[in-house]
Amino acid sequence: MSLRAAKAATLRHTLAACVPDLQRHCSDPWIVIGSAAALLVGAPVDVADLDVLTSVGDARSLIGHWQGRLLATDGLKDADRFRSHFARFAFPHPVEVMGGLEVATPEGWRPVRIGAIRMVEVDGLDVPVPTIQEQVRLLEWFDRPKDRLRAETLKNLKVTPA
Repeated sequence: MSLRAAKAATLRHTLAACVPDLQRHCSDPWIVIGSAAALLVGAPVDVADLDVLTSVGDARSLIGHWQGRLLATDGLKDADRFRSHFARFAFPHPVEVMGGLEVATPEGWRPVRIGAIRMVEVDGLDVPVPTIQEQVRLLEWFDRPKDRLRAETLKNLKVTPA
């Protein structure tokens, strides 16, 4: 098994372990973003963790529910650029929950809003992710080098209409 295939299998195990809890314990919509979302729509990217965008209330609920898996609540790596009610949990791939994620802009902090979503079926579970176009928009807005690279990768995907 290739390294990429092994990482995809680890992502499937992570989704199997956390999606049922997200469906049960989140009262507001949640969505997978970041590298995992890109992989789920077909981008050839590496996934180090599973980023889940939630409401602040749902992030608090998950911290309580997954207390035994809690690794950190000390915030995001790029705190000058992003802020949220953050928690990192131990799963096969670490799960990072970002409640009420905001991005710093010249006009001040702006909430991250996901426009268009699609459901991706993974081993019988429906996983919400932004559409490819929406992922590109978000990544270009985030504007870090890794985001720009991932946006270009997504733009170059050969997608067949459903």
